[in-house]
Amino acid sequence: MDIADKLLEELECRVAFTIPIFGGIPVPESCVMTWGIMAVIVLFCILFVRKLKTVPTGAQSLIESGINWMNNFFLDILGPKGKKYLPILETMLIYIGISNIVGIVGLRPPTKDLGVTATLAIFAILLIQFCGIKERGGKGWLHSFIEPMPLLLPIKILELFIKPLSLCMRLFGNILGAFVVMELIRLVVPVGIPLVLGLYFDIFDGCIQAYVFVFLTSLFMAEAMEEEE
Repeated sequence: MDIADKLLEELECRVAFTIPIFGGIPVPESCVMTWGIMAVIVLFCILFVRKLKTVPTGAQSLIESGINWMNNFFLDILGPKGKKYLPILETMLIYIGISNIVGIVGLRPPTKDLGVTATLAIFAILLIQFCGIKERGGKGWLHSFIEPMPLLLPIKILELFIKPLSLCMRLFGNILGAFVVMELIRLVVPVGIPLVLGLYFDIFDGCIQAYVFVFLTSLFMAEAMEEEE
């Protein structure tokens, strides 16, 4: 199988199983992987909140440090008004991060499915618009489309489609691009280097892409919540 065939195989939306109702409802592999990741996150949350100590040690200290880092990261962008959105943004960061790195254990990352990245991008843009309406009011949100001048209205409307598209294609493209690069490296150097670079793309690059996705989402949220001067 050459690299073109492998690429087509990676782009294929695989069906994990079919629910035998209404003529058969196919359930994509990426959907099953998402369920699994959600179950793991919930399980770890239940385990880590048991027997919490006033003075954290060990795993509790490590987890609290991570939570504090995420809190500070998002609050620096969103400001005090963004505190109520921390749980959803941090959950998004954790989910995308895990989704991107599951390839290290031989699983297929759900973010390789364009449907998953598109759904994440649509959800992010809906969250952005919700923040704008909630923080500025319906009238203020509508007025933002003609700020700082009415001539920008077509561009502002176009941005509603450009932003989710850019988020989707950036995440999907980088994950798929990593696969293409690794396949090309395996053709040239089949042993040794692919293992090292595979760890880089599966862990470091996967985490970076999760970081970039939520960073841009929070940046757009801050822009939507910004009051007119």
